[in-house]
Amino acid sequence: MGTPLAAAAQMVSGENVAANLDRARGLLEAARDAGASVAALPENFPCLSGNERAKFAHAEPPQGGPLTGFLREEAARLGLWVIGGTVPYLTEDPGRVRSACLLVDDRGEVRARYDKIHLFDVQLGEGEAYRESATIEPGNEAVVAETPFGTLGLAVCYDLRFPELFRVLVSRGAEWLAVPSAFTRTTGEAHWEALVRARAIESQVAILAPGQGGSHPGGRETHGDSLVVDPWGQVLDRVGRGEGLALGPLDRQRVAAVRERLPALGHRRLMDPWQP
Repeated sequence: MGTPLAAAAQMVSGENVAANLDRARGLLEAARDAGASVAALPENFPCLSGNERAKFAHAEPPQGGPLTGFLREEAARLGLWVIGGTVPYLTEDPGRVRSACLLVDDRGEVRARYDKIHLFDVQLGEGEAYRESATIEPGNEAVVAETPFGTLGLAVCYDLRFPELFRVLVSRGAEWLAVPSAFTRTTGEAHWEALVRARAIESQVAILAPGQGGSHPGGRETHGDSLVVDPWGQVLDRVGRGEGLALGPLDRQRVAAVRERLPALGHRRLMDPWQP
């Protein structure tokens, strides 16, 4: 078996959930046809609206619903491991949901769920402001999962600005990371590539970073530039704006070689308080 191929699927999701799922299905099929063994969808792939409460219309109970079912059915149908961007799940707080990234195996079984920890509450100026905490309840657990391609660590979008989370994931064995995102155009143009590459370099992991990349209802603009980055920080492939796939290998031997060549992870002296 050769080195497995991974796909980061970039979307421009709107408010029509059925239409978004159709586009996601097409991108997953394209990933399978390109020879990928794993494909990741972006944050908010089922719906991206200018109204932050729109997510409540399709929020699912913890045991899952149509969106979870979509990911499971497509993964099994295509024989593809799928990282399901984010799906909203109901909580005990009727005013907030969890924003969860799912890992589904090629038989359609959910292998892991990560609830986004860091919430995007910012004032960017010129009328551009976001307050995710008004409608999203933060998660509180770092998540890694075993896959045929190595140990996977999960993160979402704004998490990229918090390297301590990535140290935890690596301490728990992560060899590659998936970071589904919907970076704003403003912050993406300034920081997106730098952050993804920095997390890959300092953690010595491959990163699959699918994003939203275009114009959305309510005037929201996302940056795009979905990336596949290797553990040396090299960009292997990218999608600029619009929909498409970035493709690259998940090479465990490359990860091991980089860590042996430059054993920075073994040189750490200040330990993360989350480290087991």
